[in-house]
Amino acid sequence: MRAAFYRHTGPAAEVLQLGELPTPEPGPGEVRVRLASSGVNPSDVKTRGGYRTPDLAFPLLVPHSDGAGTIDAVGAGVDRARIGERVWVWNAAWKRPFGTAAEYVTLPSEQAVTLPPGTGFDAGACLGIPALTALHALRVDAHDGGVAGQRVLVAGGAGAVGHYAVQMARLMGAAQVIATVGSTAGAEIALAAGAHAAIERRHEDVAARVAALTGGAGIDRVVEVDLAANAALDLALVRPEGRVVVYGSGQHVAGIPFGPAILKNVRFSFFIVYQLGTADRAAALGQLGAWLEAGVLQHRIGPRLPLAGIARAHEIVQAGGSPGNVVLEIG
Repeated sequence: MRAAFYRHTGPAAEVLQLGELPTPEPGPGEVRVRLASSGVNPSDVKTRGGYRTPDLAFPLLVPHSDGAGTIDAVGAGVDRARIGERVWVWNAAWKRPFGTAAEYVTLPSEQAVTLPPGTGFDAGACLGIPALTALHALRVDAHDGGVAGQRVLVAGGAGAVGHYAVQMARLMGAAQVIATVGSTAGAEIALAAGAHAAIERRHEDVAARVAALTGGAGIDRVVEVDLAANAALDLALVRPEGRVVVYGSGQHVAGIPFGPAILKNVRFSFFIVYQLGTADRAAALGQLGAWLEAGVLQHRIGPRLPLAGIARAHEIVQAGGSPGNVVLEIG
């Protein structure tokens, strides 16, 4: 099969290769998916670039955890009726050597989720990380009431995760959804997704604007994309006993101002979508599936490149500011 892979970390154009690898066969409990699309996420770029560690866990790595396509073979113990099923996949390259930047991928049957007829393969390649991250950020500690009736601030509301989070917060009954964005174009994207207000962080006093929008009450829940950059601001925005849910940071170390945090009894929650617990993932998959069936989610797809354009795709994601999710078209 045709696949993209790398054997060393480093710049995309230097380490990513395109070539032939053996077509995998599904083992017991597995399915094989003939891929149509592969989603490119910041975590894929960071792993390839050696952001976390320069060492690879495997001698050869086919990148990307997100993708979508059609099941064309099943292993022992899997219902053969799944052959021909349109699916999207999650965690394809998480602690595994072979991800979705290839014509085929094999993985446990439960990691291939039915894709409704009304959802394209390009959108399916954006669900595993962006959509599930957004949803879990709104569900963390749902026993506290979730976001129904709450004021929610989504940092980076025009980004891959933020765009979904704005929509989902509205669908879950948030009373007020405010997005911070980096540009006028970003504000238009967030507002079109359902935000009640969008604040251009480079040109406006975010704290003053939030205070005005909330009548001085503050934010119940912040969905945070970059804690290192925004920790102090988050503490200025959040109400006493409020929550900051963190799924990303631009730096390995993020300082949290102790005084403002403890005086407000602020609760910080951290998670990585790759490691959702079984119950949390099942709940998220169920809710996401219902929304997809109902056709109520907008999917913002940006640059579409062929598999041979994978290095350029990584460069676009690394540079930031892409108008939507970057997708490789494989099938």
